Amino acid sequence: MTDKTRAIPFLLGTLPFTALASEAGFFEDSSATLQLRNYYFSRDFSDIVGSNTQSKAEEWAQGFILNYRSGYTAGTVGFGIDAIGTLGIKLDSSPDRVNTGLLPVRDNGRAADEYSRLGVAAKVRLSQTELKVGELQPNLPVLVYSDIRLLPPTYQGISLTSKEFRDLTLQAGHLKSTSLRNEAGDGRMQAMIGYQPQRQAFAEAFNYLGADYSFNAKRTTASLWYAQLEDIYNQRHLAFKHAEPVGDWVLGANLGFFDSHEDGQQRIGDVDNRAFYSLLSAKHGGHTFYVGYQGMFGDHGLPKVFANVTPLGNEVPTYEFASADERSWQVRHDYDFATLGLPGLTTTLRYIRGNNVDTGAGFEGREWERDLDIGYVVQSGALKGIGVRVRNVTARSNYRSDIDENRLILSYTLSLF
Repeated sequence: MTDKTRAIPFLLGTLPFTALASEAGFFEDSSATLQLRNYYFSRDFSDIVGSNTQSKAEEWAQGFILNYRSGYTAGTVGFGIDAIGTLGIKLDSSPDRVNTGLLPVRDNGRAADEYSRLGVAAKVRLSQTELKVGELQPNLPVLVYSDIRLLPPTYQGISLTSKEFRDLTLQAGHLKSTSLRNEAGDGRMQAMIGYQPQRQAFAEAFNYLGADYSFNAKRTTASLWYAQLEDIYNQRHLAFKHAEPVGDWVLGANLGFFDSHEDGQQRIGDVDNRAFYSLLSAKHGGHTFYVGYQGMFGDHGLPKVFANVTPLGNEVPTYEFASADERSWQVRHDYDFATLGLPGLTTTLRYIRGNNVDTGAGFEGREWERDLDIGYVVQSGALKGIGVRVRNVTARSNYRSDIDENRLILSYTLSLF
């Protein structure tokens, strides 16, 4: 375990244990789950050649994710705790195939045999307002929960969520550090611009403030957010989501806009980006069809916290389509085989093409990506709840590495209580 465990006595000490022992709500409303995740990841950088350059990242690992959430003590002010414990174990790796994001890489160039972490957050609830301090897993438009590898990332800090007003959710937070998806310890946050990590500078904190308002029988949501990666960038985000039943169809729209600039000491220099995205959908039976357009404007790509993801309609786990001046289009088809009597089986087929990239090298950058995802969750019998997911990706570009990628993920979540 990491030195994060030393914070546990302090966090627990903030709770009134006399009340915890006497208030049944704390225990009766508690829940705990254990997720088992077996993850194979292979990414071939097919255009890289030469004996001194790694041309492939390929590893296999087993992960365990334990989540505990208590209820609240009774009374006007309720107290509780949340905890997350993670363990990753290497099953296969070698120095010439590291950096998949599944496992930490040691100073000797080899992946760690195992890594683990335990984090705790104290929480306080007053009416419809909740305050959390400690280990957090925020899922925000400006800091999307990116659980896309073996273990999920976490952040350390304070968050406030309020639902005092009907249909309106207000959130704010101050995050001081992060534990990345393939690390056990804490670290200061860095930025990415487009697809490029900005490793020359660290931020002291990430601050955010946002509001989501749902109306029209919750079929429509409008959002307004502000984020600041201190002394690196600040960002405003507007979003609109809507779903409209039309006969046997459900039509959907997901629209958003980011406006980002340098902040404070400008530790990575100027930041200049406006990003617009749109993803329109039409659902009928087991079919859902999507079309999307995304545009980057300004001198740079979209900034975000490394190695986070964003709600951009065309951002996928391989390419982001968020480089300077890039324009991209997407077509996608999802299918749920439950309509054919095969519940638990789903597929996603997606194609994205981008161009107009300002490469800074005197030519226009272009790229495309094709994704195929197949997922199945066993619905009954001794193996009920076991999930299998396969992903195959082909991505090609004239200004960054070509990628051929395969993922195989087996998962199972056990409810402990």
